[in-house]
Amino acid sequence: MGRTLDELISTLPPEEQAGIEVRFQELRQEVESLRQLRVIAGKVQADIATALHIKQPSVSRIEKQTDMYLSTLRSYVEAIGGELELIVRLPSRPPLQLRNLGDVFFVPPE
Repeated sequence: MGRTLDELISTLPPEEQAGIEVRFQELRQEVESLRQLRVIAGKVQADIATALHIKQPSVSRIEKQTDMYLSTLRSYVEAIGGELELIVRLPSRPPLQLRNLGDVFFVPPE
């Protein structure tokens, strides 16, 4: 019989186990789609449609898009109760946060 992933990880050195746990926690904070983000926020497509003053099928199309305007993404995120932040990371520079694609503000390193 095969071993579970937990059993396999438990055989690794503690520092490797810790690294795996750190990466696991990082991955838990990522989402793959707008749909997943909406579900995490506890909303249904009808809620988003009402907030954006559009019909539910339009919300479905937005969630399936792979490319969209930032303004569309910002409106969607705000409709689920969130706030969109755009962070630019350049080599040898502190992170920069773009607001309204015009003003640049310093964001302290994490």
